[in-house]
Amino acid sequence: MSPSDTIAAIATAPGRGGIGIVRVSGRGCSGIAEALLGRVPVARSAELHRFLDAAGEPIDEGLALYFPGPASFTGEDVLELHGHGGPVVMDLLLRRVLELGARPAAPGEFTQRAFLNDKLDLAQAEAVADLIDSGSAEAARAALRSLRGEFSAQVHDLAEAVLELRMWVEAAIDFPEEEVDFLGDRPLAARLEFIRHRFAELAETARQGTLLRDGLTLVIAGRPNAGKSSLLNRLAGYDAAIVTSVPGTTRDVLRERIEIDGLPLHVLDTAGLRESPDEIEAEGIRRAHRELARADRVLFVVDASDAHAVAALDADLAALPTEAPRTVVFNKIDNVGGEPSADLTQVHLSAATGAGLDLLRQHLKDCVGFHPSGSGVLSARTRHLDALRRARAHVEEAHRLLTARHAGELVAQELTDAQKQLGEITGEVTSDDLLGRIFGSFCIGK
Repeated sequence: MSPSDTIAAIATAPGRGGIGIVRVSGRGCSGIAEALLGRVPVARSAELHRFLDAAGEPIDEGLALYFPGPASFTGEDVLELHGHGGPVVMDLLLRRVLELGARPAAPGEFTQRAFLNDKLDLAQAEAVADLIDSGSAEAARAALRSLRGEFSAQVHDLAEAVLELRMWVEAAIDFPEEEVDFLGDRPLAARLEFIRHRFAELAETARQGTLLRDGLTLVIAGRPNAGKSSLLNRLAGYDAAIVTSVPGTTRDVLRERIEIDGLPLHVLDTAGLRESPDEIEAEGIRRAHRELARADRVLFVVDASDAHAVAALDADLAALPTEAPRTVVFNKIDNVGGEPSADLTQVHLSAATGAGLDLLRQHLKDCVGFHPSGSGVLSARTRHLDALRRARAHVEEAHRLLTARHAGELVAQELTDAQKQLGEITGEVTSDDLLGRIFGSFCIGK
């Protein structure tokens, strides 16, 4: 694979559709257009053309758009062929383009070329994939803000503030004979404190963004007949799981994707936890243990009307195969005349009547510190949080070295390292391995 190759791919989803698009990028676009269409289309204008095969017979008829580089998404010449969206038609059209000298694009290669040609930075490129994969309107809006460069701008502003502070410290190192103690003056301390505050703000913004993007994996567990499936149905808003009075009805893991005010939840209902001689039920319990080990949070459901289950709660919690945070849900409060309530670790509700469900939803948002997006939340990824954490650690060490030792050279080095970590977010400092992992997760036509 060479960046000088002309690449092509079907840019629309597989299957039948009204319109399908084949996208081509590279210096060979004009030659492909002449052979396929008879001439190169007028730049940035949609033109009706017949798409011709090698014998001059039409494959399809549709719109052709030509974007000469560098004024294109990839920064190269780009040709888009909008035809009828049948899989056979799209396959024939792509084959013809490949015959004319293009090669199949790798996953994410169009966006990778946009990054390499400085059309997007790395955070913006990742936002393209986040926008495509967004699971809620809030996540889509956050991804679009990051795609427009709002997250990158905040990272750049923070990096610029770190650079200015580093220049101040290095100036103090270069002129040690000056009577003024630059390393001990109040403006320097104020600048450092401002940067620490900005790190905290940006880290919180990014954390909210990762919640919008990745969501929370929530595993519902408990003894048989505690009301786990009824709770899943209430959260999902429809009958996703079979509910009966027979213990052990749920034999396999049921998965539902829901959202609470924009917070995506991957909710898993599991088989009731008990010893069972039934081979199928035992397999379901084994799978429940496997999912519990992967959970971000566990909802442990207890039948509030079952005195034995309530008494065994501590032992049941101790036996869970996970250290994930857990919320104890006392269900069936309607059977004991209880009232809905919630605190930091417990929720009392009735899945049968719906009483207390709003308390549970608010409890889940509070547990992860999620706030509805508003206008400030930006799409972010775990790697961004990791880079911010490392950069922030360097700034905190710089603060310690400055206040405790006035060690200018060491402070400057810590600030330099903080800049490098921030550069990883936008791709100013990166590696081929990181780029491969990021763009390899994209769909082919993007």
